[in-house]
Amino acid sequence: MEPSRPGDPGRIGPYAVLGRLDAPAGDVPAAERRFVARSSDGDRTVLVAAPLEGADPGRFRAEAEAARRLFGPWTAVVDEVGTDAAEATPAWYTTPYLPALPLPAALAAHGGPLPERTVRALGAALAEALAAVHATGAAHAGLAPAAVLLTADGPRLTGYGAVRAATPPGPGGTGPVGLAPGTVPPEQLAGARPEPPGDVFALGAVLAYAATGYTVPERDELPAGLRALVSACLVRDPAHRPSVPRLLDELPGAAPGFGPAPAGFGPPPTLAGPGATVLDGGPSRAGALLTPGWLPARVVAALVRQSAAVLAAEPAPSPHPPHHGPS
Repeated sequence: MEPSRPGDPGRIGPYAVLGRLDAPAGDVPAAERRFVARSSDGDRTVLVAAPLEGADPGRFRAEAEAARRLFGPWTAVVDEVGTDAAEATPAWYTTPYLPALPLPAALAAHGGPLPERTVRALGAALAEALAAVHATGAAHAGLAPAAVLLTADGPRLTGYGAVRAATPPGPGGTGPVGLAPGTVPPEQLAGARPEPPGDVFALGAVLAYAATGYTVPERDELPAGLRALVSACLVRDPAHRPSVPRLLDELPGAAPGFGPAPAGFGPPPTLAGPGATVLDGGPSRAGALLTPGWLPARVVAALVRQSAAVLAAEPAPSPHPPHHGPS
């Protein structure tokens, strides 16, 4: 958890802000402002997201409402959406708090790119999350490094609809402000509507970042075991990118540290074909990879420190205490 910055709200809706989730924006920005916050009675701690300055709050709220319908594996649950236009922060949504690091913060805690075992497990979980989104007939349209939160029991995908809710493209056509360079597929930069193959491109950029520290690395910088698959995700022609079921078939691979696949790995043949996912009634393929040790020790230590900081945090006093009338 990062300290609040000048200009940050002290309250958002009924929640007192304890601090920021994201470090100051650098080369890997977040598409929304995210805060750790606590309810007035102290019983509930949440992550609160609000739009970046200049973004359309109505569009942001519409995307948050759409995300409330997503309950797939590894997708952060949106459970409350702010709708009061008279508030200082008129658009916001909450997800339940778990100790979590945005992917860029996880690389910083680890001291560099993540191990291949971690990247493969991350990729399988995100592919299952995308399969859940695509099953609704939608595209995620916002997958980027900062949209991925790492928790002890697996990643959580956030940032639903960030491409549609973001501010206009910046100079040079680099894509919507707030999204990391290289994560928006070329067809969307050219004005096409978001489609599932665009999410596959963004997933390739996220995995490239997790494995190298860059969203647009040179091919030779990618680990040899991931090079072909990540490069296939990043091809310019969306028709030539792999499907999500193919990613789920190939991501487990033979990454160091995994060993033989556990019994029951993948969907039973009687329930689904070789490209099926947990949505088809089979066990989660990602769940088989997210076993103890999937996160490096330094990342786990950072999660423990964050949890302790949140437990000890007290909200800043309100600059405008409630008026109770004459004494």
